[in-house]
Amino acid sequence: MAQMMKAFVMHEIGKIGIMEKPIPEPGPNDAILKTTGALVCTSDVHTVHGAVGPRENMTLGHEAVGIIHKLGSAVQGLKEGDRVVVNAITPCYKCVNCQRGFTSQCTNMLGGWKFANIKDGSMAEYFHVNDAEANLILIPEEISDEEALYTVDMISTGFMGAEHACIPLGGTVAIFGQGPVGLMATAGARLLGAGLIITVETNPKRQELSRKFGADVVVDFKAVDAVQEIFNLTGGVGVDSAIECLGSQITFENCIKATRPGGTISNVGYHGEGEYLMIPRAEWGVGMSDKTIRTGLCPGGRERMERLLRLIETGRIDPRPLTTHTFKFAEIEKAFNMMATKEDGIIKPMILFD
Repeated sequence: MAQMMKAFVMHEIGKIGIMEKPIPEPGPNDAILKTTGALVCTSDVHTVHGAVGPRENMTLGHEAVGIIHKLGSAVQGLKEGDRVVVNAITPCYKCVNCQRGFTSQCTNMLGGWKFANIKDGSMAEYFHVNDAEANLILIPEEISDEEALYTVDMISTGFMGAEHACIPLGGTVAIFGQGPVGLMATAGARLLGAGLIITVETNPKRQELSRKFGADVVVDFKAVDAVQEIFNLTGGVGVDSAIECLGSQITFENCIKATRPGGTISNVGYHGEGEYLMIPRAEWGVGMSDKTIRTGLCPGGRERMERLLRLIETGRIDPRPLTTHTFKFAEIEKAFNMMATKEDGIIKPMILFD
């Protein structure tokens, strides 16, 4: 008889809960992790609300660290008992899209996003990792589980937003939304050498963190017209780069409006509602403004994770201020509901499994 575990699942659209499932078994190239810590993501909320369609009893979660419980027979360089972290995106590194260099789009569009999308996620006492050699990385002794957890999605996605924005050294960037991904995009822009970092946020706690992570100016969109203020701050020319970190129509539009001709709009927000996004025609230069719109999904893989962990290890980034709440796994529904409502100023809740 299969051994059982507890998992936090989406029973159906709009319905969540904890249920028992069999502990998974690894294929030859895979691994099973015993979860020690996890984070709840707003994208889990989008999923439960139906953004990727119906799912039945699917385990949620894609941000977790753990101990290797069992390894597939072909896996080398890892051993049972190792403390490891795995990115939210776990490509196969064999398919055509992976070989073309678009590993996050493994096999098909968004196919690198396997956890809580096309297979059970990581918000369980044990979870399965495909292609373990390519996707698992040992956590250095000096780095805590909490720090490592942020490399899984928040840092990787936020930094990707800054990387895709093509910010010139000393250039100007506007970052719309200072949730956890937006805050990490702010930190990434600073590390990449932006000369002026403008962030757009109204929540006082997030404004404070925005400055901590590198914002030179924080624009409160409830107090002023954000786009006009960005033009005021840039001598009327707009920014070289804009990063959309919220996933809403208005922030996407404002990124296009605030970006100067020849600039880059980097979209990392999860647009979970509606059939279309609208582009402001005039500010897009009626299609001829030389403005580039770049999209992306959190890059995965061991090599990227090594680099992100190194930034923590050398003190370039400390993501721990993002953790505003801590819960035991038995309290996961409360943490999830708080992420849905953003009550009590929650930014990221950490879930402890021990």
